[in-house]
Amino acid sequence: MLAEFRNFILRGNVLDLAVAVIIGAAFNGIVTSLIGDMVTPLLLQPAMDALGVAELEKVQWHGVKYGKFLAAVLGFLVTAAVVFGLVKLANTLSARKAAAPAAPATPPPPSREEQLLAEIRDLLKERR
Repeated sequence: MLAEFRNFILRGNVLDLAVAVIIGAAFNGIVTSLIGDMVTPLLLQPAMDALGVAELEKVQWHGVKYGKFLAAVLGFLVTAAVVFGLVKLANTLSARKAAAPAAPATPPPPSREEQLLAEIRDLLKERR
């Protein structure tokens, strides 16, 4: 049972998934900062000024805090756009690699049988 668990953990897919989760968590911090510190103030500042609110989290209507929801939607859209860009780039690079002509393989040296047949052919040509 322990060996089976060890084999499961050490399979490539599990390790790849673990790396993806860790990178995703780190990426979450970047996206959160991008949305909270840059995109939201630029896009929503006019609306926030009209409402007389300094922080997006405090934007609400009859107790409904839709400011946080707008920030979450923006975060999702930016994350989706970045992931789309990465997948598109990976697909483009993969397609280029597949389309690149492979270097012609050098033919293997002739077998001993082929060498003997070639010698016989050459001897027969000399006899004519």
